[in-house]
Amino acid sequence: MVVTEGLAHMLSNSCGRFGKRLVDLMVAVPALLVLLPIFGLIAVLVRLESCGPVFFVQQRLGKKGRIFFTYKFRTMFDEERTRHEEIVGKTDEVTSVGYWLRRFKVDELPQLINVIKGDMSLVGPRPALPAQLEEYNDLGRQRLRVRPGLTGLAQVNGNIHLTWPERWTYDATYVQRQSFALDFGILLRTVAVIVIGEEKFLKRPNVESPA
Repeated sequence: MVVTEGLAHMLSNSCGRFGKRLVDLMVAVPALLVLLPIFGLIAVLVRLESCGPVFFVQQRLGKKGRIFFTYKFRTMFDEERTRHEEIVGKTDEVTSVGYWLRRFKVDELPQLINVIKGDMSLVGPRPALPAQLEEYNDLGRQRLRVRPGLTGLAQVNGNIHLTWPERWTYDATYVQRQSFALDFGILLRTVAVIVIGEEKFLKRPNVESPA
């Protein structure tokens, strides 16, 4: 009986992973094809305002701690950074075009390539920098159990306005409760967040009780 239940659970998880991957491809491939002309326009705007590469390529942590490269439109001047904190709103490091790309999350759309490659999913914890692995608590380490996503539960509950432990709490909650219904709800709410603004959806979790 125990063996049967274990087998059923394993098959259910396998089907869930396969279904999630299938949905990722069914959405990401046509979306990328439709957006290619817009990507071309954005590339021109990025280069017209400042010299440097069109894309910003950076190492990030994937599932099981595997390192991969993410793609984003470059939103900052191509200069060595003297500060390394997260950027919110307009700063002297962000270009005018880059500000609007960041505001409406357009800079992250090239990560559809990462979704197609299998590095990322449409929904999941946002991919972290490899250096952050040393800072993870037990909740943070749960993020590594799934593919990182274009958007996630933390992103629709305040994102950059949350502390890292608060984001990890939301990420752990997502890992524990992931389902197609939850993914669909997060995608819908992401649209509202982009239109209205992250700060309007700020909701701090209980960091001691993620589930």
